Amino acid sequence: MDTAHSIESDSTADAVVIRGVKLPLTDLVDRDALGPEALAEFQRRLRTAQPFPHLVIDGLFNPDLLDLIAEEFDSTDWRGVTGRHQRTLRSVDCPNLGSAAQLYFDTIYSGWFIDWLSMLTGVDHLLTDPKLVDGGLHETRRGGSFGVHRDFERHRKNGLRNEMVLITYLNKSWQEEWGGQLELWTSRRRVTQVFPVFGRTLLMIHGPASFHGHPEPLHTPEGRSRRSVASYFYTSPESAGYSQYAPESNFLHVGWSDHAKQIARLITPPALYLGARSARDRMKRRHSLSQASEERAVYLRGISRQ
Repeated sequence: MDTAHSIESDSTADAVVIRGVKLPLTDLVDRDALGPEALAEFQRRLRTAQPFPHLVIDGLFNPDLLDLIAEEFDSTDWRGVTGRHQRTLRSVDCPNLGSAAQLYFDTIYSGWFIDWLSMLTGVDHLLTDPKLVDGGLHETRRGGSFGVHRDFERHRKNGLRNEMVLITYLNKSWQEEWGGQLELWTSRRRVTQVFPVFGRTLLMIHGPASFHGHPEPLHTPEGRSRRSVASYFYTSPESAGYSQYAPESNFLHVGWSDHAKQIARLITPPALYLGARSARDRMKRRHSLSQASEERAVYLRGISRQ
C-alpha cells in the first residue's frame, strides 16, 4: 500500500488514522474559532482590515493534520509557473492528493464550513472547485518570487466568479530574513505583510483593490521552501434563483402560459425559434451579470464604510 495515501477509519471514535497519526474528526478545525463570539470578532477584523478585506487566523486547523500535509509535498506532481513576474510551483489541475491534503480540502469544502465562510464574509451561495484549478498545493523555492498582482476574475475552466481565497501556511521555524512574507498593497504602496508561519490561515476577499504578492526572491537555506495550501471560492453569475421544470407532455396538466409556449414552439420554424431563444438567453445573461456586479459593488462599499 502507498503509505502517502494510506488512511483508515477508527471504529472506536469519530477519527481517521493517516500514516499512524490519529485525527479526531471533531478536532480538524478549532471549534472555538467557529463559535458566535469568534465569528463576530472575525467579522469586525475583516471589515476594518487594510488595504482591502482580509483576515489572518492562527491555529485554525489541527497542527497534526498540517504536519501530515507538509510531508506529502515531496510526492506532489508540480507545474512550474514562470514568467517575468513570478517563479513558483503549483500542484497540477485535479491533483492526486495525499490523504492528509485530501482531508483538508474535504473539510473546507464541507457544507458547514462553507456556511461559516458565508456568515463571515456576507457572500452567499459559495461554490467550490474540487479539481483545485490554480489552487491545491503551492511551493516557492529558493530564489522564487511572485510579483504584486490581483487574482483572476473568473475560473479559467468553468467561468465561475472568484470571490475569495483561503490559504494555510505550512512553514515551521520560518525566519523573517528569509523573506516570503505576503505583501498586501494599494495600487501604489505596501500597507501590511503576512508572514507565512506554520498554522497561519489567511482569507482574502477578491476585489478591484486586492493587490498582493511576495515580490522579493526567497533567501531560504538550501532544502527549505515556502509551502502552503490554497483554495478559491466562487459564485455563479448565471444563478437565476429558481428551478426550471421539464414541460408536461399533456397540455391539460400545465398552465395557460406554458400551454401557449408549447403551441408557439410547435408552429414556429426551427431556425426562427432557436434564434429567438438564443437572443433571449443572451439578454438573461447580461441582466444576471449586471445585477451581480451591482450587488458586489454594494457589498464592497459596505465593507469599506464599516
